[in-house]
Amino acid sequence: MATELVINSDRVQKLFDDLEAQKTILSSCTQLFSTLSNRFISLQDSLSQKSQSLESKIQALESNSRETLEALSHREDSIPERESAAAARIEEQREAALADFGKPVSASAELSETLKSLSRRMDSSGLVRFIVSKRKESVSLRAEISKAIAEAVDPPRLVLDAMEEFLKRKSADKRWACGMLIQALFPEMNSKKNKGPEFARSVVERAAEMVLLWKGQMDQEGSAVYGPAEAVMLLQMVLGFGLRSRFDEEYLRKLVVEFAARRDMAKLAAALGFGEKIGDIIDELVKSGKELEAVYFASEAGLTERFPAVSLIKSYLKNSKKNASTILKNGNNSMAATEESSTLELNSIRAIIKCVEDHKLESEFSLDSLRKRATHLEKAKAERKKSSAGASKPQNKRAYGSGGGRSSGPPSFRPSKAAKFSNALPPFSRRNPAPPAQHSPAARYSGPYNYPSQSMYDGPSTTPYASSYGVPHSQSPAALPQQHYPLPVDNMGAAGYRAAGSYGGQTSYGAYDYGNAAPPTYQPSSYTQ
Repeated sequence: MATELVINSDRVQKLFDDLEAQKTILSSCTQLFSTLSNRFISLQDSLSQKSQSLESKIQALESNSRETLEALSHREDSIPERESAAAARIEEQREAALADFGKPVSASAELSETLKSLSRRMDSSGLVRFIVSKRKESVSLRAEISKAIAEAVDPPRLVLDAMEEFLKRKSADKRWACGMLIQALFPEMNSKKNKGPEFARSVVERAAEMVLLWKGQMDQEGSAVYGPAEAVMLLQMVLGFGLRSRFDEEYLRKLVVEFAARRDMAKLAAALGFGEKIGDIIDELVKSGKELEAVYFASEAGLTERFPAVSLIKSYLKNSKKNASTILKNGNNSMAATEESSTLELNSIRAIIKCVEDHKLESEFSLDSLRKRATHLEKAKAERKKSSAGASKPQNKRAYGSGGGRSSGPPSFRPSKAAKFSNALPPFSRRNPAPPAQHSPAARYSGPYNYPSQSMYDGPSTTPYASSYGVPHSQSPAALPQQHYPLPVDNMGAAGYRAAGSYGGQTSYGAYDYGNAAPPTYQPSSYTQ
């Protein structure tokens, strides 16, 4: 009987185990069914969304097709009218050109009339020579030259003829004039429009051959020879004639980074369409100590959140103060080191002020302490100039003894050592020449201009034209008269940038009382941000 009970108990246990296994199978099947149901529902929703999206795209395509067909139909209907208008325009230009050929160019003619006359004649050589002769009137030239080129029968051919002459025999004056012509041919080129007006295929091919030839010359000469002005002109032609696809992107990026200090380079970089790589370019600028250039590039590319302007400006200010202190320390606080350090710091401050004003960051970055520091540096610079001018004056001759002869006895007084020193050595201006032009980012910010709206080449310079042609420039910024000259497109030196060729500008700080100026000694900056 006990044995039967044991056997029955095993059967019951086996039954329960079977039930438990079936329960597990049912639970797994239920879970799998739920998963499959959810998956099918998700697929159904996805297909429904894609179907709706496809339908909306089809509708948009049909709408665009209708608009395109209507535009084509309108253009086709307007062809006769446009042909007659073009024929009338060509006839008018032909008659005007023939009339100009019949009379010589008067030297007393107005600027605009002379420009139009030379353009109608398609006289590229004469036009370039005239522009060069009126270089001091560049503001008026820039206002009239676009209108004048429009009077030409074939404006792009006129500009390409001038560029061809420049490439055959380069000169600084021709470079400046051709830069103005290129700017006049593409007046609306900016960061939001990376494609210039459409030209005939033959014109584009000629421009492409010329630009490739130009690129070869630049590769042979090196950047120290062709400088930032030619780099900007080449990029403008690449954009204007739609030659972007014919150049390696790395080559264009290299030009942009190397000459980022040009105030128009940020707009050109945005127009070249680097896409996400523009962020890498800005990173490279920041790492190479060009924080202010990075501010302009980020603003044009719409990356101000990724590259905050205020933090970049503060970093630039910190680095410029450090560099100025290093120059002063390495020069053992000598007069030349003091002058170099002061110039570097002053140019950096001016660049920062201009950058802050351009981007309207006064509420986030106070300029009061910088303006005070700039005033102090300018006064100290003026005092040093006065001291050096006084030291260079010849001293009076020594007086002889009472007998009136050299052998009549010792002199009545002993000259001071200072007098001996000033007579024994040449004047200060010869012993300590003005420091060479700075090629740091700060030195490239000394020409005032309005960045957001100014044209590619417009912007007065604080450096007179004498320095552009190699004449030494020893005046300090504080002592310069308030004159403003136009900025030539070739304003660069053989080894780097010219002072007036980029973002910053000299800020007017008002008149200073130099009679109460600080002693002519350089003091490390004490301003803080």
